[in-house]
Order: sequence, then structure tokens, then C-alpha cells
Amino acid sequence: MKRQPIKLLVAGVAAFALVAAACGSDDEPVSAPATEAPGGTDAPAPTDTGPASDPGPIDACESPEPVSLQLQWFTQAQFAGYFAAVEKGFYEDFCLDVTIVEGGVEIVPQTQLANGDVDFALAWVPKALASREAGADIVNIGQIFQRSGTLQVSFADSGITSPADFAGKKIGNWGFGNEYEVFAAIGQAELDPASDVELVGQQFDMVALLEGEIDAAEAMTYNEYAQVLEAENPETGELYTPDDFNVISYEDVGVGMLQDAVWASGERLASDPAYVDQATRFVAASIQGWAYCRDNIEECRDIVVSKGSTLGNSHQLWQMNEVNKLIWPSPSGIGFIDQAAWDRTVEISQSTPNLEGATVLTAAPDDGAFRNDIVQEAWAMLDGMDLDLKGEGFTPTDVTLEPGGN
Repeated sequence: MKRQPIKLLVAGVAAFALVAAACGSDDEPVSAPATEAPGGTDAPAPTDTGPASDPGPIDACESPEPVSLQLQWFTQAQFAGYFAAVEKGFYEDFCLDVTIVEGGVEIVPQTQLANGDVDFALAWVPKALASREAGADIVNIGQIFQRSGTLQVSFADSGITSPADFAGKKIGNWGFGNEYEVFAAIGQAELDPASDVELVGQQFDMVALLEGEIDAAEAMTYNEYAQVLEAENPETGELYTPDDFNVISYEDVGVGMLQDAVWASGERLASDPAYVDQATRFVAASIQGWAYCRDNIEECRDIVVSKGSTLGNSHQLWQMNEVNKLIWPSPSGIGFIDQAAWDRTVEISQSTPNLEGATVLTAAPDDGAFRNDIVQEAWAMLDGMDLDLKGEGFTPTDVTLEPGGN
């Protein structure tokens, strides 16, 4: 039975979004089930034997089980592994019939999951933990992105080469939980976000930067940064180049927080063994999809474009390449939740105040907030399929962006 929607206490989350933002992207502790591996358990060495392949792992499947996955944004290569798992039949091989639900500005994936509207959801860890603290019974069962892709981009002549240079500048951010790393960087530089910098609500594009309305814009490596490199420099008539910009990586300056992860219903994991099995098969097929997209970036670009993305071919190829960099290599194996990275995300979430002095989290999440046993069981399902689950030899390609990302 579908549960009644819960009303999340999101005041602490909303407080983190700037009051002036023009637009934005997005209970009781839960005891871990008896089958749960402790969060810090070392990952067993997954199989690393070659490129992705697609033999069917389920010998008998009379009727694939319907499963829904909520994306956290519109169709794009950020989610290519899941689209590939549908297109290449990987989910079907695991006896799953997966429906991918597109996201958008007003859609909060973890709320959709907590309300029972979908079976699984993709969300950044700090956003999901804020929702969990507010009452959403959700659990991270697969940490796909191993590192943060958030940047702050400025023109080269701005002199902004570190967060300390934000002082006295107009610093753009998207709000809606995407600004946590910006505030963390400001705090790390010992700047007061209320007086030392001018924080400006930013649209989900780079127009404000290109038109000189802000000094530095928030961007993802795989999306908005490409947008400035697809734009024409009015002084030269040619596309901008990386030399025209300064780029601060929040991962590189030590305030990167864990991003795209697969979240499941904590209530169903604790009470329904069939759901645990379904979640394991879902994670296994998703991992297979991401391994395929690591080894076949142009085909995965084409798959995403065919699914209705509004972004062009060169932009999507850039995005596929950059997303792969956030996943591979996965030193402990794709999907494994690294305790140190988790702890850093939690510490930043607890210690970084916003303009009103509120933090993302008021307390550390309980031990049930993530579990690694499901991804480990998923690896076991994939054993013998010649999948490289660590990607230690991954080498990104060079992508030439076309005007407008076409």
C-alpha cells in the first residue's frame, strides 16, 4: 500500500537557500537491519577483469518487476548509466522493468522517495541527509559519484583564484541546497558570508557571469562550465577557451561534498526482503550501465540524446566525459560509500553556517543513513561478467565543444 505523503520539516534546508535567490535546482533514528554491514566496513576487492559486457545474470524471469527511479534533474548525461541500463537491457537481464522519472527545478527526489511515489531516487548526500533529519526515512545504498563536480568560475582578469578572493566580490550560487560547498569555502577562507562577500542568486546558466552581473558563477564540471566554453567571446568572435577563465574546484580546495547517490526507502529495506533483493538487482544493473558508459561514451551520449535531452551532441559528449571523471576511478569499487568522504560531508554539513547562522545538519546522522552491503551483494551478482568495477585504468578523452553545444 502506498503510504500517505509525509510533511518534511524543511525549515533548516530552506534557510540555507539565499532569500534573494531568483531560481534554484533543488525522526526517529532508524536501526540498521540485521543484514546491514557497518558503514565503515572495508570493501572486498571487486572483480577488475575487463570492459563492460552484457550477459544475462538472471536465468529465469517470467515477468520483469516494475521499478521507478526519480532523477534529480532533466534528462542529460549526468544520468547516462541508468538510461544505458534501460537501453542495453541490463535492467531487464536482472528481471526489472525500470521507468526513469525526469526531474526538474521544483522536484525534490528524496521527498518523492520518502512519500512512496518512486522506488529509488538520485540525490546529493547533504540534501538527502537534511531531508532524513527532517523525517524522510531514506538510505544511501550506492554512492555512484566518488567526488564533487562543483566549481566557481570567473573571468581570468577577476583575480579570483581561491575562496579567499571572494572578499568584496559578487558570488553567484543556485540555492536549493546546491550552495553548501560555496558557504563551506567562504568559511574555510575565514570570511563572513553576511558581510565579506555579496551572495547573489544565480539562474541555472552562465548568463550572469558572461554579462558581468556577477564576479564568479557556480557551475558543474559537466554542465555549466561547458556553457561558457560554448559561448562566443565578443572580443575575438571565437569561442571562449579555458585560458579565459579561473576555475576553483571545491573538491580540490577540500570542501567537496558527496553528490549523486542511489537512495532507497529505509522502511522497506527494514521490513521487506523482496525490496532488498530488488534494490540489489537495481544497483547491480545500474553499475553495469555506468561501466558501459565509461567504455562507450559516444554511444551513451547518443542514448541520452535519443531520450529527449535538450542539450546538443558536443555538450552531452563533454558531460559524459566529465561525469566519468567523477565516478572513475572508484578505488574501493563503484557504489561503495567511503567512510572518510562520508564523514567529511557530514562534518561540513554540521559546521558550515549560512547567512542566518543555520547549518545543513544539526546532528550527525545515525548509522542507518547508509549501508554498503547492498552494493557488495550487487558486485557478487556481477562476478564473472568481465566488468571492471574500479576503473583504475580509466583515461578521459578530449572533447571539442561546438558553438551552443551542438
